[in-house]
Amino acid sequence: MIELYHNDMSTCAQKVRLALAEKGVAWESRHLDLRGRDHQTPHYLKLNPNAVVPTLAHDGVVVIESTVINEYIEDAFDGAALRPSDAAGKARMRLWTKQLDEGLHADTGVLSTSIAFRYQKLDKGEVEVQALIDNVPDPVKRERVRANIREGVQSRYFRESVLRFDALLGRMETTLARSPWLAGDAFSLADIAYTPYLTRLEHLQMRALWAHRPHLADWYARLRSRKSYEMAMVQWFNPKYLALMADKGAREWPSIAAIVADAKRGKETPE
Repeated sequence: MIELYHNDMSTCAQKVRLALAEKGVAWESRHLDLRGRDHQTPHYLKLNPNAVVPTLAHDGVVVIESTVINEYIEDAFDGAALRPSDAAGKARMRLWTKQLDEGLHADTGVLSTSIAFRYQKLDKGEVEVQALIDNVPDPVKRERVRANIREGVQSRYFRESVLRFDALLGRMETTLARSPWLAGDAFSLADIAYTPYLTRLEHLQMRALWAHRPHLADWYARLRSRKSYEMAMVQWFNPKYLALMADKGAREWPSIAAIVADAKRGKETPE
């Protein structure tokens, strides 16, 4: 039996659903309402002490962390290969997935909250907002959460995250100019890993960031045409979240465009 504890709009959960769809693996859905704090219940914490989604449970084996889960899916199930066959290709694939775990995923949280999700939190009232901030144990992360919610796109974290994503898209364009997929000639877990993040940028009305990057635009269009995209992404899209991101993203796009333009006029882009 395969159970996936996930959330409809979580980028990490989307990544795992994509891998399962590509492998043709059937699974039982255990959908968690993150706003309702389902991920903080005693039952779930026994499965995933980090209190994040997703978690995969397979015949008594519990696997956490989306990058690790996707590697497990590739090893545990038959179906289309999702890793390159050669050592160099495998290394390229893992370098791409490593970047997400080492900071770019956190940047997605900065963009999503600062542009759109902060309004959901602010609507809950001052007492609950402050409690949410105070309950973050790591002081560095706590300050980032505070700034995302309180300051939005004016936060110093926001500018850095925008520029890191723009730099990432530039590296992707360079890579995709040389090969059809991120790790080489074959579709892999690297392409799966980045699909939810491009989708999130699109939902936040930031698609203009790749309007001048034709190889990246073509790659994204090919991903969206795959059957797995419909199964793992579109069928789980939450209309309320889509509407919120579209509305707030369109409003904030001029600020984002200004940040990128200012950097291109000579200011250094963070690495």
